[in-house]
Amino acid sequence: MKSVTIARNYAEALFEAADAQRQTESYGEFIDAIAGAVESDLRIAVALDSPRVAKAAKGEILRKALEGLVPDEFVRFLEAVVRRGRQGLLGEIAVEYQRLLDTKLNRVHAGVTVAKDLDEEFETDIVKRLTRALGKEVRAHFQTDKAILGGVVVRVGDRVFDGSLRRRLTAMRRRMLAAG
Repeated sequence: MKSVTIARNYAEALFEAADAQRQTESYGEFIDAIAGAVESDLRIAVALDSPRVAKAAKGEILRKALEGLVPDEFVRFLEAVVRRGRQGLLGEIAVEYQRLLDTKLNRVHAGVTVAKDLDEEFETDIVKRLTRALGKEVRAHFQTDKAILGGVVVRVGDRVFDGSLRRRLTAMRRRMLAAG
């Protein structure tokens, strides 16, 4: 829990810096890319975490690697994270940053479960309907699950909208058993 709070504080600081420059979305891409690189390349993670590499050297490595690719303010933010020994939180910082960005841009993420793969047109239609129903831009993450038989199950945060055929059949079965 403590690491999430710390990561949120760093994300808020980065977000304020990005917002002041009107670059909140691009900073989101940058922090995601850095967190992804650290997570996917063991050499980067080891170099950033190693106590044998001085914090100043880590900062210099970051500066040289990112020179010309990202704004100097972003590099200074990363140097501050490393200087304080918080480089292990880059993934959590990225997640918290995206939450802040989602709030600012009035968007939500929705897990959409369907019984079979959908074509792009149908997925777009579902996203439009969800956007209208929720009053926010919806970023849908589709998955298939044959067990729902048909219909759709949508999860937004901790709310679940179950329009699956499986749920309808289960409800019908309960009503029939209760009546009989």
